[in-house]
This record gives sequence, structure tokens and C-alpha cells, in this order.
Amino acid sequence: MGDPETAEEPSAPRSALSAIIPGKEFLTSRKGQLLLAEWVVSFLTFICYVASTAVGLMTVPLLEFLWALFTFFAYSTKLNEQLKGILWPLLDFIRCVSAAIIYFVVSLVAVSKYSCGASKAAAVLGFIATIVFAIDFYIIFNDLIKFLKKGESSEDGPPQQKSDDDDFDSDSD
Repeated sequence: MGDPETAEEPSAPRSALSAIIPGKEFLTSRKGQLLLAEWVVSFLTFICYVASTAVGLMTVPLLEFLWALFTFFAYSTKLNEQLKGILWPLLDFIRCVSAAIIYFVVSLVAVSKYSCGASKAAAVLGFIATIVFAIDFYIIFNDLIKFLKKGESSEDGPPQQKSDDDDFDSDSD
């Protein structure tokens, strides 16, 4: 009964499962909530396009859903920290900017061309997705600017003040 091998077996599936399921700290973080909102809205938009006469527009929310799901998985499992060759903030910024623009255009097309209720609902969800992705790329942009400013100040050392004496050439003999 006191065999240590049997005591470890129930914990092995729990650790494997915890590697896949995001932690509570990520789900309560701003990035976790934005990614969760992105893929939920993208999935709902996809479902509405499938049920509408605008079926041809369903590829956009499907691709954005899959991309947001991958990004959610990458951040929640800290895959972004393990793959150092990829510039994750820049990749995430490009993902959000392109998604916001594409959702906006596709939603305009759905509103103007199609008259069924499901395509109108998909367009409204597309506009909501545009706002969610725009908020995410605004936050990423601000984080990138802070990172770049921090990188500039650390490379140059402390900022030096220029005095009036620096304007004159003191080496003239």
C-alpha cells in the first residue's frame, strides 16, 4: 500500500493535463482575457456566417479563430518564451492589425450585400471583433513602444544633458 510508484500515477495525468489547460493567472491577465474574447467572438462570427447566405465570408472568422486559438495556446503554455527566434510581440501586433482590418471590411460587405438575419448578426459580431482586435493591437503597440524606449535608454546609458559649453569648440588652440 505504501508503494511510491502507485502514488505517482494519479499525479502524472494531472501534470500532463495542466500543461495543456491554461493557468488561472493567465486567464485573469489582460492578454488572456483579450485572446479569449478574440477566439470566442471569432467562433460565434464563424457560426453565424455558416448559417447565413454569406457562406463565402466564413473563411475569415475561421482563420482568425484558429490563429487566435494558437496564440492563446502559445501564450498560456509559455511556448512564446521557448521559441526565442520568433518576435512574438511583432507577430501578435501584425495578427491583430490584419484581423481588425479584415473583420471591418468583411463586416461592411456582409451588411451591404446580404439581407438575411444571420449575415447581419455575423456583421455585428464582426464589428465587435474589430473592436476587440483593435484594443489588443493598441495595447501591444503601447507595450512595443515602451520596450523600444527602454532598449534605447539602456544601450545609450543614462541620458546626458547638453550644456551651453558643449556648443563651443574648446579644442581650438
